[in-house]
Amino acid sequence: MAVVAQNTFGITSELDLTSLHLFDTDKSLAVEVLKDIAFPTTRVEEWKYTRVAKLGKTNFINSPSIVEDITPFIIDETKCTFVFVNGHYSENLSSRQMPEGVSCTPLSECSMHQVPESIVSIKGEVFNAINTAYLNDGVLINIEPNTKVHQSIQIIHIMSGDSVISNFKVIINAGEFSESSVVQGFFTEGNGTNFCNNILEITVEQNAFFSIDKIQSESINTSHISTDQVKQNSNSTFTINTLTLNGGLVRNNLNIDVIGQNCSTNLNGAYILKEKQHVDNHTTVDHTVANCESNELYKGVIDDNSTAVFNGKVFVRQDAQKVNAFQSNSNILLSNAATVNSKPELEIYADDVKCSHGSTTGQLDEEAIFYLRSRGVSEIKARQLMVSGFIDNVLKKIGNKNVYSFVVKTLKERFGWEN
Repeated sequence: MAVVAQNTFGITSELDLTSLHLFDTDKSLAVEVLKDIAFPTTRVEEWKYTRVAKLGKTNFINSPSIVEDITPFIIDETKCTFVFVNGHYSENLSSRQMPEGVSCTPLSECSMHQVPESIVSIKGEVFNAINTAYLNDGVLINIEPNTKVHQSIQIIHIMSGDSVISNFKVIINAGEFSESSVVQGFFTEGNGTNFCNNILEITVEQNAFFSIDKIQSESINTSHISTDQVKQNSNSTFTINTLTLNGGLVRNNLNIDVIGQNCSTNLNGAYILKEKQHVDNHTTVDHTVANCESNELYKGVIDDNSTAVFNGKVFVRQDAQKVNAFQSNSNILLSNAATVNSKPELEIYADDVKCSHGSTTGQLDEEAIFYLRSRGVSEIKARQLMVSGFIDNVLKKIGNKNVYSFVVKTLKERFGWEN
């Protein structure tokens, strides 16, 4: 049954909703939440430096589209690739050759008992509520216990058209003693004014190793709100690399709840901005138990009139003794009009811990540039080498060689960088 409906936020839906009845309860709750909530303003501390009011004033259409060629958007040459266009699963563009011990199912094909209870809160969270109320589709990935997956699972999301909104969700469960990795890419075809509003839910079970590489390379006219919620159980290792290479307005909400002992948590991020781009990374690592370690490294290059925001929070609760938590954010400004707002935070309620955080913002070292020029390197080339060298220690955190090559190629094409 096709439904056309418009809510108070100006979202028009033209969807076949019958396949997503398994979320009816959550949808009803989300609709109730939306009745009593407004878009955040800069008076809200969490959104102090990011203006999203225009998203609530735009009449977005929630509808499918067709993409003929996905070759430019393939990050990893894996046989396990899921493609979504405007949030809708594309069977023709996908290759569902699942490794043994892995099941990947579009949410539109899931039954009620397959989908676990959501770990993302919608109360007081307008974008999470919109995603839930107007969910297009998504994918459920289950890694069975003791499974070692040697190839990546790739999820490609493409926006196509104009004034289109995509509400997209990925749910991942990494079973006990499993080893697996996911590559997630966000792209646009054309230069339409679109809005991607996505949620990622990850549960890392005991003794599991799980990593995800997230590539954001959408058009300058695209707005992107991403909410990643991670639950990490004992003796597990979780790594996420978030690489923002393009996009108009990008907000990444990354929340990690470390609920088991002896966990290792790694957050790495790079954002390379120009023109009038705005990228906001908000991260939270919540250490609730003892004997864990977290490492966070974010670096940004900000040029022209672009703006970067970093707000990283690390909580060490009272029972979380012997926790090591390290956080670092570094930025380079390439123009006088570029702006960065950085706020690393630590809240420590335990007394036997090793924690540190830091933030640096500056410009390129002119003496180093002069040295390179004295060796016959042009000024433009010298600056490119300095910038690529600055960002490279984040890129080297990418364990997947195909992903690394894709990122380097994209940077070279967009900025003329060498690496």
